Amino acid sequence: MRTTAFKLSAIYLIIFSIFATFLIVYIAFNTQVLMTRQLNATIQLEVRGLVERYRAGGLSELVKVIEDRSRRPGASLYLVTDFRGHYVAGNVAALPKWVMEKRGAVDQAVIYQRLGDVDQRKQYKAVVNVYETFGGYRLLVGRDIGERETFREVVEQAFIVSGILLVFLALLAWLFVSRKVLNRIDMIAVASRHIMAGQLDERLPVTQAGDEFDRLSDSLNVMLSRIEGLMHGLKEVSDNIAHDLKTPLTRLRNRVEVTLASEEADSQTYRQALEQTLEESETLIRTFDALLRIARVEAKSTQIEKIKLDIGAIAADMAELYEPVAEDEGALLTWDATSSQYIDGNRELISQAIANLIDNALKYAVRHVAEQRQTPDVTDQDQAAEASLPEQAKIHISVMSKASQVILSVSDNGPGIAKNDRQRVLQRFIRLDKSRNQPGSGLGLSLVNAVASLHEANIQLDDNEPGLIFSISFAQALPDQQQEQDS
Repeated sequence: MRTTAFKLSAIYLIIFSIFATFLIVYIAFNTQVLMTRQLNATIQLEVRGLVERYRAGGLSELVKVIEDRSRRPGASLYLVTDFRGHYVAGNVAALPKWVMEKRGAVDQAVIYQRLGDVDQRKQYKAVVNVYETFGGYRLLVGRDIGERETFREVVEQAFIVSGILLVFLALLAWLFVSRKVLNRIDMIAVASRHIMAGQLDERLPVTQAGDEFDRLSDSLNVMLSRIEGLMHGLKEVSDNIAHDLKTPLTRLRNRVEVTLASEEADSQTYRQALEQTLEESETLIRTFDALLRIARVEAKSTQIEKIKLDIGAIAADMAELYEPVAEDEGALLTWDATSSQYIDGNRELISQAIANLIDNALKYAVRHVAEQRQTPDVTDQDQAAEASLPEQAKIHISVMSKASQVILSVSDNGPGIAKNDRQRVLQRFIRLDKSRNQPGSGLGLSLVNAVASLHEANIQLDDNEPGLIFSISFAQALPDQQQEQDS
């Protein structure tokens, strides 16, 4: 009885009982009123007709009409008495004496006995009207209300049957709801216990009925998938942190121990050791800052404010900022980022994502070109030309609009990324350089992925032949002036 199914069934039973009672009482009451009005109107009309016959033909004519109508079957009552109350004509055998002393319509039902009835003890009810004629003679005209009483009994029976039917249907509804709803809830509870026991791949059942339980299960399953992904990501991050940060921390410790243990160490040696330690510490701090920034972005912190941005102008600014760095590295950085390409986003995070993409492309493209040109099989310029070696690393930035989207692309002529690794590189601490001899923490593209997720943008990695094209598709936002014109 504590279940929601029982409470809902009880509430519906009460509501429908009140509604059915009101409906039956309303219909019965109004029908009774209507029938009473019709009876009174019929009686009044008949009284007027009889009075006119009396006035036209006298008492004899009235008695003649009454005797004629009394012989007809029906619900009409007639009675004529003299000034002493003695019977003169009609079809009424007996009725209370006080009735004939009234004038006009009697305000209550009158009990009477019908003249000529086999069972003289049988009593009836009627609505009557009394009219006094000249000489003390009195005329009673009425209508039997047996039909109205029968209707009232039918209504009472209908009320009882409806009540029993309502209770029966409520019990059926309770059984159906309790079996259907409680079984679904029990299934969800069982799945929840499995999940709490550690089976993170368990999902809530979906029956394909499309009801509210299926919608709830779908939403919770999406949440569970997200939680499972976060748990696996947390485990992977913990493993990667242990792997990537243990090495520099061990190197720091060993360097300090070696320097302190050296008897020939001078101030220059100590200074060099401190500078290397400081550099390693800065690398560790940057790694932790990147982790915190990624966590903040992935959590979709409410402190991250989004405004209308011209991503074309931001990409151009970042390209101009990195152009001297590319020249120093011997690379060519070009861009095709026209302005008036608007999105809703956070300027700091978008700028950081573009910077990470440029830095990543620049690092790998420059290293790839240098490795290609240092191939031992190529010894002179003629052989280099025949081998079609790249002259320099090239990075290109473009921003274009297409089908209500703004696509930011950063392409390079570096080594590219294999298809089976393109989704994996977006995870934390994933570095395709398995030897991990190159500088970096493997968090650059993870931050880009987190920023794209925060802005509900799609990431796509394609071949540049050679190299890689890293594209992010944002939802396009109209500039303020165009929005005002459209409104």
